[in-house]
Amino acid sequence: MRWERLFEDLQDQFASEWEAERAALDTEAERLRLARLALRARLGALTARPAAAVVVDLAGSATVRGALTAVGEDWLGIDIDAGGAGILRTDAVLGLRLEHTDLLRSAREIPTAPRSLAERMTLGFVLRDLARRRDEVSVHRVDGSVLTGTIDRAGADHFDIALHDPGVPRRAADVAGFRMVPFSATAWVRVHDRADRV
Repeated sequence: MRWERLFEDLQDQFASEWEAERAALDTEAERLRLARLALRARLGALTARPAAAVVVDLAGSATVRGALTAVGEDWLGIDIDAGGAGILRTDAVLGLRLEHTDLLRSAREIPTAPRSLAERMTLGFVLRDLARRRDEVSVHRVDGSVLTGTIDRAGADHFDIALHDPGVPRRAADVAGFRMVPFSATAWVRVHDRADRV
């Protein structure tokens, strides 16, 4: 009888030590997984099942609130709560404020599908599309200043904007000037709803 109890105690002790070692290995594996986790992957998880509301802090003391809708090579798409859409330059993002559950989900639910076409698009590609569509935009720069007008063309690392008053179509008579803006000076671009136009 005493031998059976001794073997049961040894077996329980062995099982307990095995569980503790397995938990330590699981914890270390999770640490390694998180160490390899890139911001783009977490942002992709947030766009796969959008969070209720995300507040994005950007260079130039700008703050944008809305639902993340897309992640590109070097930009994020957001449906702005105040209306319109935004294109945020990833390098200008200072931080994201979101619910704790969404924060945890973004670290766990990493999409495993191959990168979509949108995820491979660069900021230049998106800005060239805005130039083609002649959409009115507000360009929020990293110094806090804002340029309003229409993007005429976009290069590899910069774009040209024709400046005009908000709500006014881009006509030669209404253009107040032109600017060449490096992508690095841009925090985000707000694309105005067509309904906002006069």
